[in-house]
Order: sequence, then structure tokens, then C-alpha cells
Amino acid sequence: MPPTSLLRIARPAAPRTLCSAGRRYASHGHGPQYNEPTGWLFGEKPPPAGQKRKKEGWENMWYVGIYGTMFVTAVLLYYKPDTSIQTWAIQEAKTRMEARGEKTDYP
Repeated sequence: MPPTSLLRIARPAAPRTLCSAGRRYASHGHGPQYNEPTGWLFGEKPPPAGQKRKKEGWENMWYVGIYGTMFVTAVLLYYKPDTSIQTWAIQEAKTRMEARGEKTDYP
């Protein structure tokens, strides 16, 4: 059996006929398109002195959703049932000891 390097040399290369026009970009060849950096946070100019920034309609809903989800998650984790094997083993051992009439409480 000939070595694999000879087999690679003997095998013809597959022709490349995917695209004859050159590279294709996701922007369909129109070049890079992005918003130029302005130097302002999130592209917003700060309001003049003495005026407050006007919130957009989605911002309050976003705050309620994020902090509400955090609160609900914290409550659910606090009241999560203890399903560890160690807790189960302690309870099982106590029930078996009580069934045999042994003492389970220590002074």
C-alpha cells in the first residue's frame, strides 16, 4: 500500500466554481454600514441644564420586567424545597430509628 502522501499527490484537486465575482459580504457588497461613534452614551446628547431626559415608551416596561423577574426568582429560590440526598437520608434514618424504638434526640 503506498503512503498517504503519494495518494494526496495523485488525487486531482476539486475545481472551485462557487463564485467568480470575488468575495460576497453579508451586506451584499455595499461595504460596511454602521453608525459612526458620536462620543455620547448610547448616541444621545445630554439634555440642557435644568431639564430631565425624556424616557422612551419601552423603558418602564423593561425596568418592571427585569426587577420583577429578579424579585420572583429570589422568592422562588428562598422557598425552594430541600431535595438533597443528605436531608432525605437524615429523615429516613430518624424514621427507622423511631420504628426500632431508639432515641433520636440528643440532649
